[in-house]
Amino acid sequence: MQGMYGTYQHSLDAKGRIFIPARLRDELGKEFIVTLSPERCLTAYSNAAWDRILENINSMSRFKQKQARPLFANAVRCEPDSQGRILLPQSLRDEVGLVKNVTVVGVGDTAQLWDAETYTVIEEQEKAPENINRMYEELDI
Repeated sequence: MQGMYGTYQHSLDAKGRIFIPARLRDELGKEFIVTLSPERCLTAYSNAAWDRILENINSMSRFKQKQARPLFANAVRCEPDSQGRILLPQSLRDEVGLVKNVTVVGVGDTAQLWDAETYTVIEEQEKAPENINRMYEELDI
């Protein structure tokens, strides 16, 4: 796996389908999991990344495992159609405010699906020089 990166603009169609860019589909695989994120977006996990999450959760106490319930209750298995689109359930779209314009962002071993306007605001904050400097320091680059 080379990792997912880049920012892509797409629109939901009338049926709630979104195009997943080929570069990201290559990393996610023929089938992948989409669920809620800690942020106001959806996150797509390859099967390998999802398996790592399962391993981590299975090693937790039962009490902590209960806290992961929303992650599983809102997870859907997605398989892109011949045009590279996946169907996002209305409940997930509503939860994170996906209505029409969607920004798809590659983030390491996952892809995130954001409402385009929401992402624009967050991206401006994250691109601030002090945040970029802090990230470089953290990565020791």
